[in-house]
Amino acid sequence: MLPLDVTTEYGKLVGYLVFFLVGAGFGASLEIAGFGDSRRLAAQFYFKNMTVLKTMFTGIIVACLLIFLSSAMGFLDFAQIAVNQTYLWSGIAGGLIMGVGFVIGGYCPGTSIISAASFKGDGIAFFGGTLIGAGLFGESVSYFYDFWNSSFTDRLLLSDWLGWSVGATVLGVTVMALFMFYGAEKTEEYFRIKGTESKMTWSIANRKYLVSAAVLLAAASLTWGIGQPSPEKKWQTMGARYEKLLSSRDVFIHPLEYVKTWNDSSVKLETLDLRPKDEFSKFHLNGAKNVQLSDLVETSFVSSLAALPAQGVVVIVAANEAMATQAWQWLKVQGVVNLYILDGGLESWLQLFSDKGSPTSETHQGHDSFDLTRPGIKILDQFPKDYFKSKIKLKTSKRSGGLCS
Repeated sequence: MLPLDVTTEYGKLVGYLVFFLVGAGFGASLEIAGFGDSRRLAAQFYFKNMTVLKTMFTGIIVACLLIFLSSAMGFLDFAQIAVNQTYLWSGIAGGLIMGVGFVIGGYCPGTSIISAASFKGDGIAFFGGTLIGAGLFGESVSYFYDFWNSSFTDRLLLSDWLGWSVGATVLGVTVMALFMFYGAEKTEEYFRIKGTESKMTWSIANRKYLVSAAVLLAAASLTWGIGQPSPEKKWQTMGARYEKLLSSRDVFIHPLEYVKTWNDSSVKLETLDLRPKDEFSKFHLNGAKNVQLSDLVETSFVSSLAALPAQGVVVIVAANEAMATQAWQWLKVQGVVNLYILDGGLESWLQLFSDKGSPTSETHQGHDSFDLTRPGIKILDQFPKDYFKSKIKLKTSKRSGGLCS
């Protein structure tokens, strides 16, 4: 199942060659589309040449349809696709600043590289200014850090914001893009015939445009009709990628490792307790959230787990190993990283600590007592150093930038 990590599968040499060819092809495509000419780019803002809008939206729509239709058909795991982080208000402010620079200079950061590669003086100057500006931003961001992070969301999709299904969002974006294509064509026509005796034609005479629009709408409708795969279906198609982690029990952590992680201030720990509510209310680990299996397919809930920082760890606690494994499978195929299971659940937890503490403030069998729901780090001193094997290894999902990021 895609995406394919070419450097892992075929080695760094092949991977770097693929990256080079993709980058060269991308740059050549932009140059052919005229993105290396500041006059053509600036004309976008005067509504005289809409090449930028049409080219960009063509790329966006084609990529959108290929990604989500492939995901719907089980060929691609979208959870493994990098999604740029969202900084809403600072992004709006930065967009306005970049927009003004785009109008004045005729380039955005990405297109200035295309122009500089063609040894155009204005492109080289703009790209140089981009590097200086990025450096100044890095040196000054501490002065407005709170504003910059005030509206941060890690993996926020348009479908999440709208509350729509992915398929419905894809169809909506496709329809919007087609209207924008039509508007761009007619805007260019208006400025082309302005001051002449010619009249506007509101019909679409080019049959290629009509056929292309029909194909895009059909693909978007098919994406909506099939729908995105459920966690169960995703595990059937991609479970082999993670099955070894379960069979080797590399994701089952010892209670003592949980204690160590819980007391590590550098780690953001999320504990999901899947036991019935009555059992949870009687006894649960400090900070644990009582959830049901049905919660693990809710986009809003899973998105919050997938958006945890690099130091985030999710631990599943369940009444039995079968339920814990099922929960792990569902969350894993939805893109949750640093995901583990408390080995033996709370039964193993109580057996390990029952003779070493109590939930009261009294001493217990000669030891300083502790709350069984939140044992302190000192409890590790009561066990040999090699009593458990550490298994938690923090991993982060890859991120990538776009053309004008």
